[in-house]
Amino acid sequence: MSKADMETTVEDQEALDLAADWADISQGLRKDLGQQLHSQWIKPVQLGSFCKETGTLDLFLPTEFSANWVADRFADRLSLAWKIARQEVRHVRISVHPRRRALPELKLNGSVRPPASMQTSSAALVAPGIVDSLSAGLDPSLTFTEFVTGASNVLACNAAQRMAAEAAPQFSPLYLKASTGQGKTHLLHAIGHAFAASRPGARIFYCSAERFMIEFVQAMRANEMLEFKARLRGFDLLLVDDIQFIIGKSSTQEELLHTIDALLAAGKRLVVAADRAPQALDGVEQRLLSRLSMGLVADIAPADIELRRKILEHRMLRFVAQNHQVPGDVIEFLARTINRNVRELVGGLNKLIAYAQLTGQQVSLQLAEEQLTDILSANRRRITIDEIQRTVCQFYRVDRTEMGSKRRARAVVRPRQVAMYLAKVLTPRSYPEIGRKFGGRDHSTVIHAVRLIEDLRTRDADMDGDVRSLLRQLES
Repeated sequence: MSKADMETTVEDQEALDLAADWADISQGLRKDLGQQLHSQWIKPVQLGSFCKETGTLDLFLPTEFSANWVADRFADRLSLAWKIARQEVRHVRISVHPRRRALPELKLNGSVRPPASMQTSSAALVAPGIVDSLSAGLDPSLTFTEFVTGASNVLACNAAQRMAAEAAPQFSPLYLKASTGQGKTHLLHAIGHAFAASRPGARIFYCSAERFMIEFVQAMRANEMLEFKARLRGFDLLLVDDIQFIIGKSSTQEELLHTIDALLAAGKRLVVAADRAPQALDGVEQRLLSRLSMGLVADIAPADIELRRKILEHRMLRFVAQNHQVPGDVIEFLARTINRNVRELVGGLNKLIAYAQLTGQQVSLQLAEEQLTDILSANRRRITIDEIQRTVCQFYRVDRTEMGSKRRARAVVRPRQVAMYLAKVLTPRSYPEIGRKFGGRDHSTVIHAVRLIEDLRTRDADMDGDVRSLLRQLES
């Protein structure tokens, strides 16, 4: 191995180390601060470089406002957490990501004038024939190719692709509604990338509702509202994320309302995303609600277990090329256990692989249970054996008393074995504990039932379908 290759390997290893530490620190802060504060301020933090000589670690945020907010309120907490995780980290520096670019100059009445109050914001796509997704604020990894579809999100994905197509969509605006971590932001970025590819030189802008409000206030204070309005309404595609945060800001709502009217009247395209339906946005005036609802409201439901499996398998395609292997039982375990949102699911897989690589261990079910404790405990819903027995009896139309009876008729034995199998898969109970819940049966009987159903699932499509259906009912 050459010296350059060795240096690259060391750098990659250090980056993985930092990423693994940050995953742990972020999870700890989520528990301390709560989900809402964590999602709004800590989750957008991006790791920068670490200078060993000065012991300084850079943390980046997308806007000056968010960087200042995090620095004012969380700098001491972040610094302490990093010092505990890594003794060599002596200073934590919080700033705006260096790849942010200045806005393009605005042409008003033939003159060219850059709006001074907004020169630090991300730019639009303005160069004819050049697609620069970074300057539009788009993440290059969030494309339609990387978006995995299932029953819960296929409508939203198809609508997003229509919105990005060259032909004019039949609906506008498109309103994407989904809870945290289900893929609405991914679709916003994917729309931007696809639209830029089909229309070179198109002007595209992605922003959060928070950023929209900040720039609006800056423009007002600098007496540059004309420039702000001209720039905003000059885009061919406007993508606004987390619209729920615009609640209660009457002047900002008024400007957004006029912007929507101007864009739609000019045949431009608008896509917004929120964690709730338009009608559930408290503090938003009725005129704006009607504009947001007049196009298509596409709901993204929580990913079911089939989609979670597909997402993990798709993600594994990246790691296979890097010679990282994850056994099928681990994939199944993650898909079943991490069910709150897709972001946590993918984050759990990434953390597991990074830990295994850094420690030289093989990825296994035991390693997953040990290293993903916080994520697993937050996602795990307590399913009882009584609940499993009740659901299985309803599914097979068997009397509940048969779960503990001594009858050996096939119509009774097979549902009982399925219930034992599900009790082992979905609960932390031991074989003897499960046996006691099924009429005081010996643990060897439970082991036989579990192994039998596992074998039948591989050979009998009907049995596999029954078990999958029962799992969906119990985990929903």
